[in-house]
Amino acid sequence: MSQGCRFRSAAGHEGDDDVGGVAVDALSVAVTALHSTGLKQVQPVGHSEVLRLLAKRNKDIGNQRIRLVCRMHALLLELDPGGMAKEMYASDVGWFLAELSPATPAEQVRFDLAVELLDDIRRLDEQLKTSHKRIRTAVAASGTTLTDVFGIGPIIAAMLIGFSGDISRFANRDRYAAYNGTAPVEFSSGGRTVHLLSTRGNRNINHALHLAAVCQLRHPHSDGRAYFDRRVAEGKTNKEALRALKRQISNTVYRHLVADAATRRG
Repeated sequence: MSQGCRFRSAAGHEGDDDVGGVAVDALSVAVTALHSTGLKQVQPVGHSEVLRLLAKRNKDIGNQRIRLVCRMHALLLELDPGGMAKEMYASDVGWFLAELSPATPAEQVRFDLAVELLDDIRRLDEQLKTSHKRIRTAVAASGTTLTDVFGIGPIIAAMLIGFSGDISRFANRDRYAAYNGTAPVEFSSGGRTVHLLSTRGNRNINHALHLAAVCQLRHPHSDGRAYFDRRVAEGKTNKEALRALKRQISNTVYRHLVADAATRRG
């Protein structure tokens, strides 16, 4: 082994970079832990880990389908001016392709690629159906009350539970809001203090809260819509009112997750 691959740690022990580095890191963590208070005991992962894995898989399938659909739109535009203007479903693409008659070798290749992409999209559609079914089963087995909240179905509930993990990590709803990015960030400049949108925090939870908020806004009879309209009437912009609604939903989610944890312990 070359001399460059050797090092002497702070404790005076010579060893390999990777092995010694781990030892030094472990020592640093141990020293920090000894001087810290309020540390939580490590617990085995529970049902939240199951839901996190399922939610992540569901998101990956959905993202892959979006990429293929974008590619399909591009191919259809090349095959026929105008393409498909509406939301793309596999059955609609099949009917669209059935009306086409490629006239040149290039058009034939584009047509064949579109047929292959259609098969891939159909395969992903089946995978999404299976994924949704597994998530519904897992969420029901968790016994969560999150699905009682307007706008939160099994998919969003799986995202919230899975990516939140052990809710006892958060001392209160404000800590939870800071973690998921719905707590505004205070910014001072020129003697003026303003609160800006946070771009930090867990973006998966933030996205799930956004989906729940949009769902509530689409229903005039929902409490979320009434809250949003009330904030707008107070002078808030639509974006500011939406951020405020997401924070309210975050508080509600935290309350339900805490109650669910208490029920499991009981």
